[in-house]
Amino acid sequence: MAQEQENSALREARRVVVKVGSSLVTNDGRGLDEAAIGEWCRQMAVLVHQGREVIMVSSGAIAEGMKRLGWSKRPHEIHELQAAAAVGQMGLAHMYETKLRENGLGSAQVLLTHADLADRERYLNARSTLLTLLKLGVVPVINENDTVVNDEIKFGDNDTLGALVANLVEADALVILTDQKGLFTADPRKDTLAQFVHVAQAGDPALEAMAGGAGSSLGRGGMITKILAAKRAAGSGASTVIAWGREPDALLRLCQGEAIGTLLVAPTQKMQARKQWIADHLQLRGSVTVDAGAVAKLLGDGSSLLPIGMIGVEGDFSRGDVIAIRDPQGLEMARGLANYASTEARLICRKPSSAFEALLGYVAEPEMVHRDNLVLKR
Repeated sequence: MAQEQENSALREARRVVVKVGSSLVTNDGRGLDEAAIGEWCRQMAVLVHQGREVIMVSSGAIAEGMKRLGWSKRPHEIHELQAAAAVGQMGLAHMYETKLRENGLGSAQVLLTHADLADRERYLNARSTLLTLLKLGVVPVINENDTVVNDEIKFGDNDTLGALVANLVEADALVILTDQKGLFTADPRKDTLAQFVHVAQAGDPALEAMAGGAGSSLGRGGMITKILAAKRAAGSGASTVIAWGREPDALLRLCQGEAIGTLLVAPTQKMQARKQWIADHLQLRGSVTVDAGAVAKLLGDGSSLLPIGMIGVEGDFSRGDVIAIRDPQGLEMARGLANYASTEARLICRKPSSAFEALLGYVAEPEMVHRDNLVLKR
């Protein structure tokens, strides 16, 4: 069974997020590894030509900036880290653009922060941009915007960002390429009895006990951040593979179903995980109350929520926020992602979609909450 899971997890994946760490990208701090980056880009091009969609999340900007500035140790001062990121980002983006172009692909640099993905409106905008790039056959190359954001430099890591991107685009799989073969039951450098973990379930608490601290002076992560990233990616149904980045043709062999590295299987299917995420993990920003007819359609037909069935709006929320849907008695019956802000919702309450443009000046969607973004609570 474990071998079957390994063989199918990436073989069937249509949309894949690949994350590579600083030590790999910069050849342990000696500068951007042109040959290695070229190899990953070649493999990504093959996958794209196979009809898959690939997103690259790449570390290395700060490490490359350190090299260009002649620094041997990672600085502690925030402004120095920001300066290193600004210097290194130039070379990093240019290298990916060059190597992807050599393989017949376009590229796009996308700089994100955790705040971009925590804010639902910016989240939806980032999602739309990435999905459009993928539709155009362009490979997005993503990094944290370390140049302008303090917290991401002090506490952020691109393992977490890779998982957030996997959630953002509802990827089928996350591949974390690192300088380790995968996960062991203990640190093999210290424990001769450590055993390699081929397959496990993402989110299993035992995995966190196996993982150690940060792995290098260049990056900010370690195996523990990869385990936690896999747990986060599983929230939207994406399985994760942790593999050695210098394994020949690692991406191609993984997507052919070969057992390489450690596979951490998502315990839920993609749509189930999305519904669970909406229901359990996002803070409610407000609510709408609906009439008996809307209750019947939501519960009986599995319909979307239309503004014409709304009789009240509470709270201050934005487009993309999670809101509660309450019955006429005020009891929560569902929740979902709002297509309109609270100020707009109040204007279109009890109105048909044909009236939206006159009231708002535009029409976004005919639904207040689409059924794909709605979870029933009863």
